[in-house]
Amino acid sequence: MPELRREAVRWVDDEPFPGIVEVRFIDAAGQSWSLIDKCAMFAQFGELTPDSDYPVEVTVACVVQGDAEATAGDGVVTVSTSPHGVTTLDGREEFTVRWDQLIR
Repeated sequence: MPELRREAVRWVDDEPFPGIVEVRFIDAAGQSWSLIDKCAMFAQFGELTPDSDYPVEVTVACVVQGDAEATAGDGVVTVSTSPHGVTTLDGREEFTVRWDQLIR
């Protein structure tokens, strides 16, 4: 499953366990997006703590929408962060990003 590169920018809260972080990324149009979720959604091995030196590069699982090879021809692709339910505060989970923002 591909992963979208993001940057954890701050520790938000210790509750609920294991803690909440804010991550940001910039989409293909230059718009900045912020997601706030459990740190385990972005770092599976406990790399994010309240004492981490932020920002920290992290990833989130995503699904490429449509035909990945066809849409990547222009250097952008639409992805969904739905595999783990990670969304913006207003519920957005689909983003158009640069192909090179993905780890495949």
